[in-house]
Amino acid sequence: MLAMDQGVVEEWLSEYKTLPDSAVSTYAASLKDKGALVPAIYKVIRENYSDLLEPVCHQLFEFYRSGEPQLQRFTLQFLPELLWSLLSVSAARDPHTSGCIEALLLGIYNLEIVDKDGQSKVLSFTVPSLSKPSVYHEPSTIGSLALTEGALANHGLTRVVYSGPHLQRETFTAQNRFEVLTFLLQCYNAALSYMTMTSLQSLCQLSSRVCICGYPRQQMRRYKGINTRMTVTSDFLVQLITGIHYALCNGEVELGSKALDDVLYRAQLELLPEALLVGNAIKSSLHGVALKNNAKDGGRSIQVEITPTSSRISRNAVTSLSIRGHRWKRHGVNCERMSNGDSLRPRPEGETLCGPAEVGHEVMAVRNQEVRRQKSVRRMSPLLHLQQSRGNLGNHVWGVV
Repeated sequence: MLAMDQGVVEEWLSEYKTLPDSAVSTYAASLKDKGALVPAIYKVIRENYSDLLEPVCHQLFEFYRSGEPQLQRFTLQFLPELLWSLLSVSAARDPHTSGCIEALLLGIYNLEIVDKDGQSKVLSFTVPSLSKPSVYHEPSTIGSLALTEGALANHGLTRVVYSGPHLQRETFTAQNRFEVLTFLLQCYNAALSYMTMTSLQSLCQLSSRVCICGYPRQQMRRYKGINTRMTVTSDFLVQLITGIHYALCNGEVELGSKALDDVLYRAQLELLPEALLVGNAIKSSLHGVALKNNAKDGGRSIQVEITPTSSRISRNAVTSLSIRGHRWKRHGVNCERMSNGDSLRPRPEGETLCGPAEVGHEVMAVRNQEVRRQKSVRRMSPLLHLQQSRGNLGNHVWGVV
């Protein structure tokens, strides 16, 4: 580590200790202007034997415990690098060099699982219904859903999934390690829109390294780090995929694509259905989509395919206008649409268009003629029916004779 980077970190460690409580918000807003600070902290985290690692972890925990959102997000941006340091040290079976990192991660976890009153949090998530449109799907693109009794009974019902309460942890064990790390990644993903590009790159590198270390793909990726296979869980990979999806859509196309392929590679080897389902769904949705190579092109977002809707009325729609036009065509009268598009006028062959007043008189004349014709038909109907009955009766009498 360079002496200049060390000086930047030491200055950062000292200035927060002498800061009054009233100036915390102003100090938090000024951190983004210190361009040399974040790269220097990354270098400290990557050097497991650095003398500054323990005070840096303690400072990051103080940031998170302060409750200031900007300071908490400043700490969260280093989470992927902290997770990789912990996992790599655990795989190398040298836990003595990661004590301060473990304490930092456990401290963030224990702060997040409780509310301000110290009660355990229970997080709720609403699962969208496939029968109703959302930002992720259109029911018309799925196909016709069978209207069974069970489907009708569940129509309109919302399914809510709960997470928690979570137990407090004092140390990492083989049983609870990925439970804690998965929850921390969930907290990281909740603040993805605030993460820097360096943090997103670190997340993609973490995903690739965790999934390929100790497998043949490590040689293809030419990664010369540790060669020990790391145990992963399906929930942990799903959280990684969530972050990779965001990175893919916000500038990290190359790193994100490699990371997604590596996670799917590991999920196939381990036969993890949840990770395979989410990863392949994201990969299919991004197929043929032009992703942004630079996050500065616009606001950060997740790209989804939305079925376009049309506000125009179908040409085959049955309206009063179409019925009127059909009636005139049936009687051999040519029709023209008026300039305002609201009505039709009869137009004999060879006649030129005329003014609105004349068109109105002609339309009224045709309407009156149609009404008189219908009335005359109704008057003649009983007489015609009587004459027809008499004719049938006469034929019947002559037949008998």
